[in-house]
Parts: sequence; C-alpha cells; structure tokens
Amino acid sequence: MSNDELSISPTQRKPLYESSTQFKNWRFSPEHLSNLRSSLNAAAVDVIRNTLESEKPGSSSVVSFLTADEELLLVKLYISKITQLCGHFRFPEEVEATAISYLKRFYLKNTVMDWHPKNVMLTALFLATKTTNNPISLETYTTHIPRTAPSDVLDLEFLVAQSLGFEFAIWHAHRALWGIILDIQNLPDSPLDTKLLYESAMAHIRASRLTDSELIYTPSQIALAALSLTAPNLASQWSDSKLERASASLALTANTLPTLLDSVKTVISSCGHPPDLEAVREVDRRLKLCKNPEKIVGSHAYLAKKAEEEKKAAEKRNKKASDVVEGEDPFNHGTTKDLRGLVDYDDDDDD
Repeated sequence: MSNDELSISPTQRKPLYESSTQFKNWRFSPEHLSNLRSSLNAAAVDVIRNTLESEKPGSSSVVSFLTADEELLLVKLYISKITQLCGHFRFPEEVEATAISYLKRFYLKNTVMDWHPKNVMLTALFLATKTTNNPISLETYTTHIPRTAPSDVLDLEFLVAQSLGFEFAIWHAHRALWGIILDIQNLPDSPLDTKLLYESAMAHIRASRLTDSELIYTPSQIALAALSLTAPNLASQWSDSKLERASASLALTANTLPTLLDSVKTVISSCGHPPDLEAVREVDRRLKLCKNPEKIVGSHAYLAKKAEEEKKAAEKRNKKASDVVEGEDPFNHGTTKDLRGLVDYDDDDDD
C-alpha cells in the first residue's frame, strides 16, 4: 500500500475512502504522474507530426511542440479560471473543487494539443454543477460567459465524462478539514474561534488545488497539512491524540507522519500559486501552431477524418442491413418453424 493509508488488519474496518474509485483509480506517485504526462505528450506529438507530414512533407520541422510541463502550465491557468467563474456564479465550494478535479483528471487521459483547456474547463464546471446537485440551466450558464455558445459546452460533455471513466464522486480535502476542525473542539485548550482557524486553513486547501496533491495524497492528509501550515502546534496535538488511540499496525506513526506532512506542505507552498501569465501566453501562442489539425473544425485533416469516419459508419450500416436481408428474421433466431402449431390459423371463429 502507498504512503497514505493504514495497513488494515482482519479485525479493523476498511475505511470507506479505500472503497472509492478515487482511491483505486486516481491516485499516483509523483514519478507515475510525470511518466504518464510525458507519455501522453509524446504520443500526441507523434500523431500531430504524422498528420502534418501527410498534408505537407517537411512542415512539422518548423513546429515547436509543447512539452508536458508546458501543457500542465496551461491547465493550471484554467484551474484558476474555474475559481473566478465560481465566484461569478456564486457556486458553492463543492462545485469548484469538483470541477478542478475533473479538469485535472481529463488531462491525465488527453493533451491540450488535442483539446484546448478553455472549453474543457467550461464543460467540466457545468458537469460539476450537475453531479454535485447544484444545477444551472445551460442557457443561463453560457449567457453569462462571454463568447460562449451552448455547443461549446455540450459538444465536449460526453468526452469529458468518458475521460473521467464516468466516475463523478470526489472526496475533497475541504470536507476532511471541516471534520478535523469539529474534532479539535474536543481537545483540551482548543481555540475558541475555530471559524478563523478554518478559514485560514482553507486558504491552503484552495492553494493545494493548483498542485498535484490530490492525485498523490489522501484528502485527510492534505487537510492536516493545511492545518499544520496554519497552526502547527494544534495540528500536532490533534494528530498525536489520534495516534495514541491507534493500533500498532498502522502504517502512519508518530515518526512517519511528520515526514509525510512535510512533503504535502512543500508541494502546497512551492506550487500552490497561479502560473506566470506571460509564460502562459507564450505557451498558448505556440499551441495555436501545434494543435492537432484533426481537431480543428474546417481544416483539411478534420474534414478528411470526418469523411473516413462517415465512410466506416456507412459500411457498418450496409453490412448490418445485408446480413438481415440475407439471413432469417433476426428476432426469430430460427424458431419460426417451432412456433407453428401453437395457434390454429384455420380455426374459424364464425363457428
């Protein structure tokens, strides 16, 4: 098991989080994340280069393709845009956190050279309003976002859901933080004003959303790290109270927990800030030159791919139709003969 959770003995109940799709499918080591993004980037570059060369030999030699780090920089900018839009629409914390998770997960299956983060971000946010039970009409949503049509959102909705594996439930660090804050009130000499403590720690939770922390650590670890950045002594007192009552079989101990929390705090402190706008503008400018032509509506590569897809779909339909014509009724499966005699069609009702 990874660094985050407990070794469960036969007599211990398995934590609910370990039964979630988030624990099973969306947690990685830093090395795994880096390799995954590099592989996606390299595969996309190969496809785009081949497409460009098929249209005009030698044309790809002058294209400056994005690196995996540059793609991540652009995604990070649109994570911050989600926060701005949620403030504009006054969406609750749950919607914002969920949309950000969706955007991050999408780009573990896709690259920005295939799908620009702007429309993916808008779709992820709209999808999050529905999955968190905070719905808004598509018309209201798109009307309040400049230069956005309903099709900009709907055209990508299935692709986003599919990239998420249709796994929409997210376990968030801000919920874990609220649970810790409530529990802290039972400690001796607990602070009287836990609201201020919560808001200060929430600032670090929000900063963590600009990092990979939720893809590496558990919500409770991120929450405790955020509390430790705000009130280190209180965080230590609370964690000690839990470890004292914990079983000796736990993977996290008083010796290993501080090291783990330090790594989380380092990620939040060093990476939890919006990207440099000038750097992002340069990446976005280059993206216009290295975007996959097959994804650009109206381009020669796009039209050629659509024609090929339509041809294959037509061939499939024709084959299915010919199979039905040449064979027996597909709904009888050869049972017509067996069914004769069940009804006497010569029976005259006039008798």
